[in-house]
Amino acid sequence: MQHTSIREALASAGPCAGITVCGWVRTRRDSRDFTFLELNDGSCLKNLQCIVDAGTEAWNALEGVNTGAAVSLSGDLVESPGKGQKWEVHATAMHVFGLADPAAFPLQKKRHSDEFLRTIAHLRPRTNKYGAAFRIRSEAALAVHDYFRGLGFHYVHAPILTGSDCEGAGEMFRVTTLPVDGGPKPASGNVFENDFFGRQASLTVSGQLEAEALATALGRVYTFGPTFRAEHSNTPRHAAEFWMVEPEAAFNDLRDNMDLAEGLIRHVVGHVLDTCPDDVGLFDRFVAPGLLDSLARIRGDGYARVSYREAIGLLQKSGRNFEYPVSFGSDLQTEHERFLAEEYFHAPVTVYDYPKDIKAFYMRMNDDGETVAAMDLLVPRIGELVGGSQREERLDRLTARIEELGQRPEDYWWYLDLRRFGSVPHSGFGMGFERLIMLLTGIANIRDVIPFPRTTGSLEF
Repeated sequence: MQHTSIREALASAGPCAGITVCGWVRTRRDSRDFTFLELNDGSCLKNLQCIVDAGTEAWNALEGVNTGAAVSLSGDLVESPGKGQKWEVHATAMHVFGLADPAAFPLQKKRHSDEFLRTIAHLRPRTNKYGAAFRIRSEAALAVHDYFRGLGFHYVHAPILTGSDCEGAGEMFRVTTLPVDGGPKPASGNVFENDFFGRQASLTVSGQLEAEALATALGRVYTFGPTFRAEHSNTPRHAAEFWMVEPEAAFNDLRDNMDLAEGLIRHVVGHVLDTCPDDVGLFDRFVAPGLLDSLARIRGDGYARVSYREAIGLLQKSGRNFEYPVSFGSDLQTEHERFLAEEYFHAPVTVYDYPKDIKAFYMRMNDDGETVAAMDLLVPRIGELVGGSQREERLDRLTARIEELGQRPEDYWWYLDLRRFGSVPHSGFGMGFERLIMLLTGIANIRDVIPFPRTTGSLEF
C-alpha cells in the first residue's frame, strides 16, 4: 500500500493534502471533541501527532485503539501549533490493522528495565531505546560497506561451516547429523565416518583464513558475517553468536593495517553522527551522558599508537591497583585497555607488537623472535574493538609455529599452500560489530545491541 513514512512526513518542506501514514500507536489522549494519537512507524525516533476530530470516519474507527495498535491514518499534513513539533496530521479516515489488548500488551509503561525487555526481545524494538539502537546498527553496517568499497575492497562471503579452528582455542560449536546417542561406532574408529561430512564440522569462529585465500587472488577483500564462540563467558561483552568485520589485504604490512582500522572507525562514527543525530542524541541524554562529545573526538584524527612493551611500562608506572597484575607476557585485560584509552591517552590507542606466546599461530614473527606483528585498537568505554596482525607469509615460520602450538600442519594444508604458491606480505583484522554498536550508543551490555542475543543458557527466540 502506498503511504508516507513518518520520517518523510516530519521532514516535509510544506503542508500536504491527502497524506497517508502507517504505524503503531504510542499514546492516545481523548477529549470531548477530538483524540490525539501519537504514531511511530520505526523510520525515525520521533512520533507524529495525529488528530482525529469527532464526527469523522476516523473517529468512528477509534474503538479499541490503544497503545500498541497498528493503524493507518489519512488526512492532511498541516503545521502544528504545539511546541517541539512542526507538522501534524488532521486525520479524516483510519484503518485498523491490529489491536493490542491493553491488559496484555507489555509496553504500556514508558520505562522498562533492560533485563525485562530481554525477555520480550520480539517486542523491545518498539521502544525508543531499542528502535534507536537498531537504526544505528543499520546505518553502521551501511557505513562499513561504504568504507571498504571506497578503498577498492571486494566483499566476499566466508563459509559458516568449517573444519578448521582458526583461533586454535577449541571453543567451537560442533555441527552434526548423527543421532543424539552418536549411533553405532564405525569399525574404522572415525566417530564422524557416518556424519554428513565424514569428519568433524563446526560453526566458524572467524572468516579470516578463507579471506586470506581470497586476498591472494583479489588483492583486497573483506567479510562481514556471523561468527560463533562456544565459550561460557557470561559477561556484558560476550555472546555466542555475533557479527565480525574482517578485511584482508595483500601487500599490506602492520602499519597499513593500523591505518585501515583507524580509518574504518572514524568513517563509521562520522556516518552515524551525520545520519542518526536524533538517535545518538537519545543515548547521549538518557544512557551515556557525554557520548556525543566522545564520538566527536573518536571521529577526529587524534589516535595514539604504542608498543605492547611501552604499554606495559605505562600501566606499571600508573600507580593503579589493577585487579589483574601487569607484567611483560601477560595479556591486557579490559581494565588495562580502558585505562590506556580513557585515562592515559584520552583517545583511541593502538597497541602493537605483542608477545608471541599470547597470540595466534598465523601472526608474523618479528625479528626479535619474542614478539609478533599484532595490533589491538582500544577505545574508551569498550577496551579492545579491533584485533589484527600482519600475517606470517613465510612457509617455514608458519609451519613451525603451528607445530609449536601442538596443532597439525596437515590440517592447514590449503592455508600453507598460500605460502607455497606466490606468497606475499599481507595483513588483516577482525572487528566485533556489536562492540562497535556499544561504542556508538553507550549501551553497556552486548545483549542489548543484538536483536535476538544468543548467550550461554539462553536460546529463547
